[in-house]
Amino acid sequence: MQIDIRTDASVSPIRQTFAHIARRLGADKPATRYQEAMFDLQPVTSFHYRPLWQPQYELYDARRTRVVMQDWYALKDPRQYYYGTYVNARARQQDTMEKNLEFVDKRGLLATLPADLRELLTAGVVPLRHLEWAANMNNAAITAYGFGSAITQAAMFHTMDRLGIAQYLTRIGLLIGDKDAVDQAKAAWMEDMTWQPLRHATEDLLVRDDWFELHVAQNLVLDGLVYPLVYQQFDRQRMAASPAFSLVTDFMTAWYGESARWVDATVKTAAQESPDNAAAIGEFAYGWLERFTHALRPLAMRLFAADADAALALAVDGLRQRLAGLGLTQPQGDPS
Repeated sequence: MQIDIRTDASVSPIRQTFAHIARRLGADKPATRYQEAMFDLQPVTSFHYRPLWQPQYELYDARRTRVVMQDWYALKDPRQYYYGTYVNARARQQDTMEKNLEFVDKRGLLATLPADLRELLTAGVVPLRHLEWAANMNNAAITAYGFGSAITQAAMFHTMDRLGIAQYLTRIGLLIGDKDAVDQAKAAWMEDMTWQPLRHATEDLLVRDDWFELHVAQNLVLDGLVYPLVYQQFDRQRMAASPAFSLVTDFMTAWYGESARWVDATVKTAAQESPDNAAAIGEFAYGWLERFTHALRPLAMRLFAADADAALALAVDGLRQRLAGLGLTQPQGDPS
């Protein structure tokens, strides 16, 4: 005998999402995991104390930047990264990079390069690990002092990415010439005149108080010059005969294209909020563009020799087009 059990009853959830999300989206609209992990997580009331080192501010205070937003949660991440999706994405990329590094290591593809190329990578690329450490600290500052978990959680992911890139650059140095190459790269960063203008500009950036200026200067302007210059142009022009460099910098190339989407989305949204925002962000962007362009010229000369001016100009022109696409205009009277 066959028994069919049928029911016409269905179980509906009492509510679709958390109350603070429902106040934004509506009670009947389901929220994505990203929205639940991003919206309104930062406290805005009932702080226990003011920061002892800056008593003029609250613990979380929107006045720490010249940029003003009616809703700071408009600065959403188009990648929709929350902890789970971010970790899964980076884990897959880590697996690929480990295979690339193992492939290059087993075959000695970097260690057996001609001496001039090994010296160029050691003194002209591996020192970028120190620049990445500065980027790590700058994004940690954005995380600490930024307003709204929409941007601070993405900045925290960005912070850890920069630490990972610094470690990859260190491993590249080890593949080129073991610990001696890493020590030479550190000495170049500290003493070689090729790096001192960039080091000076980077250290000046480390002490800026406006966290949105840090975001623009580091993640938009400096990265928008260094990554196209080193991981795209240098790879194509000087390392074309050796695929090893492309393999060991594969993460940097892919990461820059991905992270630029987040940077562009946040900067464009903030600039469109008001003319005052657009003016302030334009001042940040074009001011640091001039500074970093001059600071990168010695490095461009080291990497590209006679083609340095053309290579740097290509990177600068590309960034200027990107800034224009974000609605940023050069301040009047700015000679850059």
